[in-house]
This record gives sequence, C-alpha cells and structure tokens, in this order.
Amino acid sequence: MRSLGTWWNGLATGGGLFAAFGAAACCALPLALASVGVGSAWLGSVSPVVAPYRSPLLILASVLLFAATLRLLWQFHTARTCPADGSCGSPTYRVLTAVGIAIGAVLLIGAFFYG
Repeated sequence: MRSLGTWWNGLATGGGLFAAFGAAACCALPLALASVGVGSAWLGSVSPVVAPYRSPLLILASVLLFAATLRLLWQFHTARTCPADGSCGSPTYRVLTAVGIAIGAVLLIGAFFYG
C-alpha cells in the first residue's frame, strides 16, 4: 500500500497537469499540436468551456505543480539518505512524476505566454 505522501505527490502532479491542460486549451495547446502535425479540432469544444476559468486554472496549476516539485525533491532527498537495505520508494515512480511535472510546466508556460 502506498503512503499518504505518495498519494499526495500523484494528486498534485495529476491535478497540476490537468489544470495546466485546461489553461492551455484555448491558445497554446492547439498551436503546439498543429505545429507538430496533430489535429486539434477536438479542442474547439473544450476551449469555450475552460476559457472563463483560465486565470484560476493558471493559479491552481502553478500551486499544484510547485507542491509536486517540492514533494519530488523531498523524495529524492529521502532516497539519497535511505539505508541500502531500506525500501525508500520506486525510482520509476520518481521519474514518472518528474516527467509529469515537466509536461505540466510546459503546458503552463505555453498557457501563460500564448493566452
């Protein structure tokens, strides 16, 4: 069973990622998808729904991604000071969390600059 800290890390990363996606849905995400050749017509139905909530989504994404980053740094610190025979969490989970934070940060930066 996973600890409460691991659940919080996943919640903060996932919530930040979804909030950044919502904030980027109006402008930055369609532009980024079109630039790599992926169709973004399906975002036309999402954009009007999330556009009025762009500012709260930007704030929420920033706070959650910052919290996830702090938690990830704490997990790296704990893993570094863990005894060799101790169980200090999965390195795969830490890497996936870092990738989620990076994707969320890119979406957040795109939403901030292209909004």
